[in-house]
Amino acid sequence: MADTGTREGLRLAIQEAGYYPDLVADMLETSLAGEAVDSYVVHHEPHFDRDELRRHVSVLVLTPTRLIVGHTDEYPSDDTHDVPYATTSTEAVPLDRVTSVVVSRTVTAPASYRTGAPALDVVLTVGWGAMSRIDLEPATCGDPECEADHGYTGALTSDDFTLRVSEAGDGSGRVRDLLTFARALSAATISVR
Repeated sequence: MADTGTREGLRLAIQEAGYYPDLVADMLETSLAGEAVDSYVVHHEPHFDRDELRRHVSVLVLTPTRLIVGHTDEYPSDDTHDVPYATTSTEAVPLDRVTSVVVSRTVTAPASYRTGAPALDVVLTVGWGAMSRIDLEPATCGDPECEADHGYTGALTSDDFTLRVSEAGDGSGRVRDLLTFARALSAATISVR
């Protein structure tokens, strides 16, 4: 759920996700450090890992000065833990460090698309330089008969965080929520430049 931001709204969205709400809220309170909440999105993502259901929640919170990215994962008991356990982490990124906000959306019937029409899915990718992805492919000279080794060419892409929501999997409300948050984050990064 996204909101143009209150702490109470964030807490309700975490409760609504139903995924260890006290743990997730406590994790975020530590990183918020008393700062106001401008916007947020909470995404609960269950998935299958071999033969068991695993859950994960991502929470993005926009404050006046920072982007807070939180993750919580659960694990079954194992050799070191007698009972199931969870790990939770946050990263607080100053807004002036955000280098890219990429919003990709998929729509049907693009020839008849009208402003404000709903998207089938939205992917938000945010970069701030902590992690990058390199995509390499063999370089060519353009001659289809050439057999020389021209080395490799590639692209280095900032890829610190990606979140995808879809109408089919998450509902149209969640798609709108992610677009609302993406708009708020994009606006916030303009004002700090």
